[in-house]
Amino acid sequence: MFKQTSQWEGLSYTSNSSSIVYEGSAVGGYNKNAYLLQCYLTIITVLAGGTGSIKLVRGLAAMEKDISVICNVGDNIWIHNLYVCPDIDTIIYGLANILDQKRGWGIKGDSFHCLAQLKKIGASAWFGLGDRDLAMHLLRTSMLKEGKSLSEITNFFRDCYSISAQIIPATDREVMTTIVTSTLGELHLQEFWVRHKGRPKVTGVRYENASSVTANPAALDAIERCHAVVIAPANPVSSIGPMIALTDLRKALVRNRDKVIAISPLIGGKAVSGPAVKYMKALGLQASSFGVAKYYHDFVSKFIISKGDHRMKLQIETLDMQVYETNITMKTKRDELSLSRRLLRLVEKNKIK
Repeated sequence: MFKQTSQWEGLSYTSNSSSIVYEGSAVGGYNKNAYLLQCYLTIITVLAGGTGSIKLVRGLAAMEKDISVICNVGDNIWIHNLYVCPDIDTIIYGLANILDQKRGWGIKGDSFHCLAQLKKIGASAWFGLGDRDLAMHLLRTSMLKEGKSLSEITNFFRDCYSISAQIIPATDREVMTTIVTSTLGELHLQEFWVRHKGRPKVTGVRYENASSVTANPAALDAIERCHAVVIAPANPVSSIGPMIALTDLRKALVRNRDKVIAISPLIGGKAVSGPAVKYMKALGLQASSFGVAKYYHDFVSKFIISKGDHRMKLQIETLDMQVYETNITMKTKRDELSLSRRLLRLVEKNKIK
């Protein structure tokens, strides 16, 4: 359990969520083609991105069907004239139980014959697209060209895989995370991390178009209508950063600060996975759980850290945050369920909303 949380032991967790359905343009012209937008009074709304998020989302989804997942779109990329949405696809594959968990992306057991053939004929082949994975990108791109929104397309795939959780792109507009390097100039996030394996020195991070686009109305509704918002233990700069760079989404989080919980993605100054430390240092942030808490302090009221970061508890509390300590490492399905169970008990205990 969380440290100093024996009072929570034995708490039961019950769902009393309901749903509201809006038609077509009833929510600011959100859809064009008589698509139904489902806005749930969910127990949990999760802001998710990267490989760390799916572990928590998968655990929560195993225990509670009425959850919403707002997905990062900052690392979406056009490649070989296909529109690829890595974070959205990871959530879909993960909840459909077909994710390649060893890689953290793509479909388990997939082959890469197309990629090998591209390389053989001299085409760019640095971005891993599996043969079965290509089906998602081919159909998504075709639907986009037909005028469908990213939200409509994502919901279509969610239905295809019979996923009960709502999966919501943070925005239907293109927002691109750009990594500024000292040697190679500006790179798309995927080019930096995949093509160049995260080696160049990072001097800055930008979220192209974020200041000029609006958040997905369904994402804003999901924040307003849930019992608690959870910031997954994802890279705060490249996975959460593009979403909170959306002015209206950040305002919604600030407005609902009392029910926003974040889980630190760092333990002892090191990221559980990925280049979070490198990005944080480039932005002048302290690479620690305290640094993440400070980055989130205006919209997060409850912060969960590793027991190994106990020494930072008092420092984080100066940011007007309640701090909870537990095991935040999710190496197994059992770990995913354990952290999710503790999180749901925290929501129940605090009667958020």
